[in-house]
Amino acid sequence: MEKELDEETLQELYAWIDKIPLSRPKRNITRDFSDGVMAAEVVKHFFPKLVELHNYTPANSTQQKLCNWSTLNRKVFCKLSFHVPEDVVKKIVMSTAGFIEPILCTLRDRIESKRMGRAGDNIQHMEYYSVSYEKPQKERGEKLIESVPRKDVPVKNTQDRPEVGVLLGPDVDPSIRLMMEEKEQSLLALRETVEILQIKVNRLEHLIQLKDLRIEDLSRHLQRYKSQAQHT
Repeated sequence: MEKELDEETLQELYAWIDKIPLSRPKRNITRDFSDGVMAAEVVKHFFPKLVELHNYTPANSTQQKLCNWSTLNRKVFCKLSFHVPEDVVKKIVMSTAGFIEPILCTLRDRIESKRMGRAGDNIQHMEYYSVSYEKPQKERGEKLIESVPRKDVPVKNTQDRPEVGVLLGPDVDPSIRLMMEEKEQSLLALRETVEILQIKVNRLEHLIQLKDLRIEDLSRHLQRYKSQAQHT
C-alpha cells in the first residue's frame, strides 16, 4: 500500500513532533530518527511504562540502528498494533528521505487510538503497517506552525461487555452459539470501522483548522504590506 503524505499532513506531523520533549535537538527528521531512539522517546512520552529507554542506544552504526528498531518492533510497537517492515526499517536506518514521516504519522495514529482506549494488550487482531514508496518526500527539519487542539472522540469500551456464551448459557445449541458469536464478531468489526472513520473525520477537521489558520496568517501579512505600501 502506497502512503504519500500531503503538505498539510506533514505540517501537522512536524508540529506534533515539535511539542514532544526529546533528548536531542530536532534538526533533520530523517537523520534524527534513523537510530530509533527518538521514536522510542516519542512513545515513552505518552506511555512511560511501555518503553525502557536503556534498551535503545544512540548509534551511528547500521547494526546498532537495526537492533534498536528490531527492539521497538518486538517490545513496543506490537503493543500498539503496529509493525514496521524490515525493508522500510533499512531505508530509515540509511536516512533515506521520505520514509520516516509515514511511519511517524502511523505511529501517531496508533498512539492516539491507544489513548482513546481502542488499542492495547487485549487487541486480538494485529494490523500490520505496510508501505511502498515511489516518490519519497524531501527531507524537512524546520519547525512549522503550532497545531490546534484535536477533538477526542469518546469510545465505548467493548472489553467490558459480557461474552455471548455467558449471555446464552451453557445449554444452547452449538450451531446457534456459533451463529451468535459470528454476529458478535461482525458487530465488533463494524464498531471498529466506525471508530477509525471518526478518527479520520477528526483529522480532516483538524487539517481544515490548520488551513484556516494559515489563511488568516497570510491575510494579516497581506494587510500589513498594503498598509505599508500606502504610507510609502
